[in-house]
Amino acid sequence: MNLVTGSTTALITPFKNGKLDEQKYAELIQRQINNGIDAICPVGTTGESATLSHDEDRICIEIAVAVCKGTSTKVLAGAGSNSTAEAIEAARTAQKCGVDAIFSVAPYYNKPSQEGLYQHYKAIAEAIPELPMMLYNVPGRTAVDISADTVIRLFDDVPNIYGIKEATGSIERTIELLSRRPELKVFSGDDVIDYAILACGGAGITSVTSNLLPDLKSSLVTKALSGDLAGSKALNDALFPINKALFLESNPVMIKAAMYIAGLIDALEYRLPLVAPSTENLKKLESVLQNYTIIGA
Repeated sequence: MNLVTGSTTALITPFKNGKLDEQKYAELIQRQINNGIDAICPVGTTGESATLSHDEDRICIEIAVAVCKGTSTKVLAGAGSNSTAEAIEAARTAQKCGVDAIFSVAPYYNKPSQEGLYQHYKAIAEAIPELPMMLYNVPGRTAVDISADTVIRLFDDVPNIYGIKEATGSIERTIELLSRRPELKVFSGDDVIDYAILACGGAGITSVTSNLLPDLKSSLVTKALSGDLAGSKALNDALFPINKALFLESNPVMIKAAMYIAGLIDALEYRLPLVAPSTENLKKLESVLQNYTIIGA
């Protein structure tokens, strides 16, 4: 299998007058390609996947595949649900669209047992056996943690499950996983600790901040994976203020606001129940943004 690793971007989904802005979406993807991102991730949490229709979900993936065709940038599409049957349907749709791999968030709200998580992911992966698949662990949003034992069990038992996007905020978890299975591809799912996870043997990142600063995030990963840890750390340190500012409110509220301020999207629109940030947080964000050069804005 040709696995997706390196710098990946959890794409926002731009809306205009309540509808998917397909032209702007394609432009945002092209900007990612131009700035060295290894893969783009449509219809994940940052893409407001929970409020996209099935048709919108498919269209986003189709656009991503079309724009990335013929480039070195791959498509790692979101295909998750708290319903296993729906997650399987989403994974099959992504496969039909021609993605390079999928990632699937842990089932939210249901709070399944570890056995339930194992059976959920096994069923999805077995429905698309030729397609590489990553787990996505973000207990702060799903209320369930995929334990290290369950991750390793899935990695050992299911051939096309090759990695995990780790967004627990725990460096210890990354160290445990890679100490037990060095071949597992662990991605950082928390922008603030990208360098730390890469330095511990991580294979990549899935970033929110790279929507705004793909050049810096791509360079951070390239440096780390080539052994320039000092250079990677310097970039991670420089990005700390913006990484923090982008999570002043629930993602993707702040990253969309940042991109609107920078002129990268034409309209600041969210799908309810998400709304625009508070005036106070918007001012904080504007202040932080002054310290960065945003290419292509």
